[in-house]
Amino acid sequence: MNRDAVGQGQGRGRRGLMLILSSPSGAGKTTLTRMLLQKQGLDLTLSISLTTRKRRSSEADGIHYHFIDHAEFERRRDAGELLEYAEVHGNFYGTPRAPVEAILASGRDVLFDIDYQGARQVREKIPQDVVTVFILPPSMRELRARLERRAEDSSDTIKRRLDNARHEIGRWADYDFVLVNDDIQTTFDDLQAILRAERLRRPRAAAGMAEFVARLLAEPV
Repeated sequence: MNRDAVGQGQGRGRRGLMLILSSPSGAGKTTLTRMLLQKQGLDLTLSISLTTRKRRSSEADGIHYHFIDHAEFERRRDAGELLEYAEVHGNFYGTPRAPVEAILASGRDVLFDIDYQGARQVREKIPQDVVTVFILPPSMRELRARLERRAEDSSDTIKRRLDNARHEIGRWADYDFVLVNDDIQTTFDDLQAILRAERLRRPRAAAGMAEFVARLLAEPV
């Protein structure tokens, strides 16, 4: 087996993992998510959340989110169809459970772009499959500048996001890894290193690795 295959942890019958990225709005989580998905060889599948908020002009239904109304969201939540859900900035977000379970069972990994409330719920439900990473901005001043450069929110919305950011940042210690995003490429490199290491953890690779070790020990020397 080649070194890349070993590094990715694919092809040995392992169960997939869930890589969860969280951050205050504007800290770079969305950009990092896109970079991970576009990196050839990482083979990550994005979990597309449901949301009741209105679609932005730069977003497409079914690609960035599944946009639904409050009544449909509540129906799915009450039916137990969501792996996690949360209210953020007055809107609801949630992750459909069935598609995620199917991907994990196939041995592939799922990337989540969710907040600390969602990350906590996922960890409570499937703790053995979760790796969590919190992305911090280098400063609150820079966080404000990034939100303003985005030019998608009103000044009142930006103020609310900054107020919420202070609360979200206080949750950093709940995560497995914490990265300060003062350079996007460095942060991206760190994320790739985390993913490779987590894929190689013995409990995740145990089933397929046991077969490999049995064959190895059976080889003549």
